[in-house]
Amino acid sequence: MRDPLPPDLFDPACPSAATPFQIGDKWAGMVLICLRDGPRRFGELRVPLRRVSAKVLAETLRALERDGMITRTVYDEIPPRVEYSITDLGHTLFPAMDACRAWAAEHLAAIESARAAYALRGA
Repeated sequence: MRDPLPPDLFDPACPSAATPFQIGDKWAGMVLICLRDGPRRFGELRVPLRRVSAKVLAETLRALERDGMITRTVYDEIPPRVEYSITDLGHTLFPAMDACRAWAAEHLAAIESARAAYALRGA
């Protein structure tokens, strides 16, 4: 059994928000990170992704499944159990995602400075 996902897995000041491109959409990269170490249930994903509504999380999971990045497995149990896991294709995203996260961390101060200067210009 894996350890539960910590509620503070994603720092609100996470540099990934500064990345000029995202994997799929705003939440897709974070979902993939949550699934990196193995399958998770919807409720488990909601813990670190508490800022995303259940509706948007469900839409993100469907989009990732549609694109072949994750699989959704429904177990014939009562109550039904559903788990999401990363596909082999989804795993190929991690080197690029890790590089983007490292880039964002390295350049976060410059990005914030540029954004502040832009805001001062009233643009």
